[in-house]
Amino acid sequence: MIRKIDETISVAPQISPADVTDLARAGFTAIINNRPDGEEMGQPDAAAIRAVAETLGLHYTEIPITHAGFSHPQLDAMNEAMAQAGGPVLAFCRSGTRSCNLWALARAKQGDDPEALTDKAEAAGYDLSGVRAMMDALAGPR
Repeated sequence: MIRKIDETISVAPQISPADVTDLARAGFTAIINNRPDGEEMGQPDAAAIRAVAETLGLHYTEIPITHAGFSHPQLDAMNEAMAQAGGPVLAFCRSGTRSCNLWALARAKQGDDPEALTDKAEAAGYDLSGVRAMMDALAGPR
């Protein structure tokens, strides 16, 4: 189930290569994969998703988020992938939560208001309370 956060990004649980055609038809210009390969048995291979995405002209970026958490290079990679997308982005992981958290942290690092980011995530059904302190620190004093 795709959850739209704002005009620039939506997040979703795991997608399959077959889903990519529908995503392109829906107007997405980029896919960001936040799930490491092999996280779960039966999980679609990232290379297969990338192959379909690139065949259809979509930007495809892998920024795997593991149990180790979030790093500045990952936040920077997310911002870079969003900047290069040229249109709406779909980010996915197992449930969509890591993708939403990564987006919010990356945007906070760019100076977006953590409260506004929290409101957008909440409207899409995601709770950012687990990363809110980090968002506030990244955004700096207001």
